[in-house]
Amino acid sequence: MSSTLSMLDWWAFFSHFASLSLLAIGGAISTAPDIHRYVVDEQHWLNDIQFTSSIALAQGAPGPNVLFIGLIGWNVGLNAGGGFASGWTGISLGLWGMLLAMLGMLLPSTTLAYFASRWGHRNRDLPAVRSFKAGMAPIVIALLLSTGWLLTGSHDNPAQNWPMWLLSAVTALVVWKTKTHLLVLLAIGAVLGALGFV
Repeated sequence: MSSTLSMLDWWAFFSHFASLSLLAIGGAISTAPDIHRYVVDEQHWLNDIQFTSSIALAQGAPGPNVLFIGLIGWNVGLNAGGGFASGWTGISLGLWGMLLAMLGMLLPSTTLAYFASRWGHRNRDLPAVRSFKAGMAPIVIALLLSTGWLLTGSHDNPAQNWPMWLLSAVTALVVWKTKTHLLVLLAIGAVLGALGFV
């Protein structure tokens, strides 16, 4: 997939991640549905496979879940540069896209979190602060569920892919009710995928 991005496109790309940074209440992964809407559905800078692969690779790798933002930026930049076939042009634009996406996602939320946590710690006994913390829990859960729906729903007909839907539901139940390590669940999903079950 190849695309050309102007300076205004790069600014819009950075600005979109910066605005999402302030909505990333449950972590960067909770913004995945809107990132998908923007980079895949509206701008067509990535396709569904590139988007889903970016998330899967980043979640499977050790480190924070925000790594998928860097991979999405890398893929957008790489596509804008013509891919690996264009040599250093593609690689440098991939690095540029990764830098813009990560800075956009991290700077606003980090700055806000720093000042808000200092204020919240000083005022932790106020009823408004306690109510705010309690009210954020359902929002975080809803954002994570919408991310799961997006990742599972990015495939074709659900009636044909019922094993994938069943695996997603069972995995969600296991994560909710047990303390099974996520890498174990990823390994099971990889084996089931390699065997052709999902």
